[in-house]
Amino acid sequence: RKEPHVRFWDVGCWGMTLNSIPLRPASLRPFRASVGASLQRHKRNWVWNQFFVLEEYTGDDPLYVGKLHSDVDKGDGKVKYVLNGEGATSIFTIDENTGDIHATKRLDREEQAYYTLRAQARDRATNLPVEPESEFVIKVQDINDNEPKFLDGPYNAQVPEMSPVGTSVVEVKATDADDPTYGNSARVVYSILEGQPYFSVEPKTGIVRTALPNMDREARDQYLLVIQAKDMVGQMGGLSGTTSVTVTLTDVNDNPPRFSRKSYQFAVPESLPVASVVAKIKALDSDIGPNAEMDYRIIEGDGLGVFRVASDKDTQEGVITLQKNLDFETKSSYTLKIEVSNRNIDPRFLSQGPFSDTAMVRLTVENVDEPPIFSTPLSKMGVSEAAKVGTIIGTVSALDPDSTNSPIRYSIDRNTDLERFFNIEATTGVISTAKPLDREANAVHNITILAIKSLDPSQVGKGVALITVLDINDNAPVFAIEYETFLCERVGPGQVIETISAVDKDEPPSGHQFFFSLTAETAGNMNFTLRDNKDNTASILTKRGGFQRREQSMYRLPVLIMDSGTPALSSTNTLSIRVCDCDPDGTPQSCGTEAFTLSAGLSTGALVAILACIITLLVLVLLIVTMRRRKKEPLILDEDRDVRENIVRYDDEGGGEEDTEAFDMVALRNLNVVRDSKARRDVTPEVPTLYCSRPPPYKITPDNGIFREFIWDRLKDADVDPSAPPYDSLQTYAFEGSGSVAESLSSLDSLSTDSEQNYDYLSDWGPRFRKLADLYGHGDSSNIFSS
Repeated sequence: RKEPHVRFWDVGCWGMTLNSIPLRPASLRPFRASVGASLQRHKRNWVWNQFFVLEEYTGDDPLYVGKLHSDVDKGDGKVKYVLNGEGATSIFTIDENTGDIHATKRLDREEQAYYTLRAQARDRATNLPVEPESEFVIKVQDINDNEPKFLDGPYNAQVPEMSPVGTSVVEVKATDADDPTYGNSARVVYSILEGQPYFSVEPKTGIVRTALPNMDREARDQYLLVIQAKDMVGQMGGLSGTTSVTVTLTDVNDNPPRFSRKSYQFAVPESLPVASVVAKIKALDSDIGPNAEMDYRIIEGDGLGVFRVASDKDTQEGVITLQKNLDFETKSSYTLKIEVSNRNIDPRFLSQGPFSDTAMVRLTVENVDEPPIFSTPLSKMGVSEAAKVGTIIGTVSALDPDSTNSPIRYSIDRNTDLERFFNIEATTGVISTAKPLDREANAVHNITILAIKSLDPSQVGKGVALITVLDINDNAPVFAIEYETFLCERVGPGQVIETISAVDKDEPPSGHQFFFSLTAETAGNMNFTLRDNKDNTASILTKRGGFQRREQSMYRLPVLIMDSGTPALSSTNTLSIRVCDCDPDGTPQSCGTEAFTLSAGLSTGALVAILACIITLLVLVLLIVTMRRRKKEPLILDEDRDVRENIVRYDDEGGGEEDTEAFDMVALRNLNVVRDSKARRDVTPEVPTLYCSRPPPYKITPDNGIFREFIWDRLKDADVDPSAPPYDSLQTYAFEGSGSVAESLSSLDSLSTDSEQNYDYLSDWGPRFRKLADLYGHGDSSNIFSS
């Protein structure tokens, strides 16, 4: 049937003309259907199919994709074709007159596999659509333009050594960007290029497996493989890619430990302390890590119990340590048989033999000169505190452990006996007292005894003597505290006013037992009595009542206290009892006659006034004294005044009242003044004074060496004094000089001689002897002291 508005599209399949390339029969079906439809004139709007275009076209002209045609188009140019959608006008163009579609750019299927476009036929004059818009697809057809790639490579893999053939090592995977649904462009097969004959790879899966048995890590521990992936099922013309696989053989315990030698010998000094390292031995194991961990043990030998061996976890060495003290004189050598074995054993390799080894170790003890050894390191002794000086306390003994058997000399380390209470006999070791002992001052003496070899004094042994001072009854009991006893005036007879107790510095084994009583002189007094409570306390009771402060404010009661020692010692202690005015509760308010007089004669206000007046008078006196001192002491010293006149020395034996230069303070201020070698010691040189009216007389330089020697001797004594304080302290000494060089000036000797003594030389001795020169000299002293 023929309808007036029948139209259709002619669709060119595969995107190119029939004359350009041969088409498969299946691809012709759409075209044949369109031709048949045009002949049979079936009624339809669009006849279309999928377009195909090859990727990577490299021609110069635009690539023809296909042709669109509507049956409305009569060929008179009134219809134009419009293309919209993905890539329209930028990648694909259409001839609006003929409907031919071309690709203007090179396409890549891996970037975009297809494009969806919309086609429409419009009236050229009115631009109105003459056909409804229809959608079609242009698919980019794949070519083999991408090689396989290993995205996860290069690979690192591990496999245990000695693994059986076919053990899986690693799986490699290659990907191909080409279309896996079309042809063989993306079908990959694997092969191994390097790494044979040790490893192989499955062609389809890419699993790498071991190809040789018994691969030994100790011989070679790493292999580098090169794996190839090729597309087109590996056929000629396919593209390929490679990757590397580093295979590391991991260790298994397939090697036993072995000693490098069967015997070892070491020297050990006998003075080596216990727990010290004696020697180290090491077995060799080709394995690594936990498979090389070893344990050492002593399986036999005469050194069991004396030595032990343990494994060093870091170095895997066998460390031999000392467990007991060595003595060359007792045993000079030891032999040990040591076994080493793997800690972690793999049962698969036990057939190769035992994973252990043994070696002999000989230890030779070296003789060392040792210090003397005390037979008893701690000697306990006892001595009575009543022992006389020289009393023997005990004896210590030390021996030379060496074969030389050197004689021993004993001494006390005085740092442990600073007060030198004890002595020791150098050859016998007998300890005796050197001073009287007092248990109450020091009950235990811990002294160190030194034993020194006579042949080698550098070898010194040390022992301890613990000397306990035994107590004797040499201290009388006394009051436990200083009692302050108050007695109320209204107290009645028979009342306890004080309970006393006693203390004794002695310590009898059975404890203290004190006896209290009043002395014979006061036993019959009419005021107080004493009751011994038989528990080391006593009570003081009143015999009467009616005590009055006005009559007697203080009573002194002698109390006799006796201990139970042998012999018994006693002491008299006086208890002071004050009579007080008490409140109704018995609490003392005021005690003594003074308090009574004040309270009776003066009021509180009068007392305050008296105290205020006294304080005011004291303040005035202090102010007057202060002002007087300020007037007497000028702020600036007069240049004509000699400061030495202000120094008063009461031990000066100078020339008398007229001697104003009796002592030179300058010499004391500087003890380092060098003595003039030409000065005479029998004449005191003069020093320039501060007076400007007369020329300086003689220069005085006292003999400072005497002071320096005296001070240095005292300084040395203080440095070695063990009782001196550990800090700087002021040391004060009285120094009277070394005597006078003028010898005796007594006139008694002058009366016993018949010859007349010439005393003119006194004038040469300076101002100190001016009076003597005037009395006994014959010359004119005015020339000597003239200005």
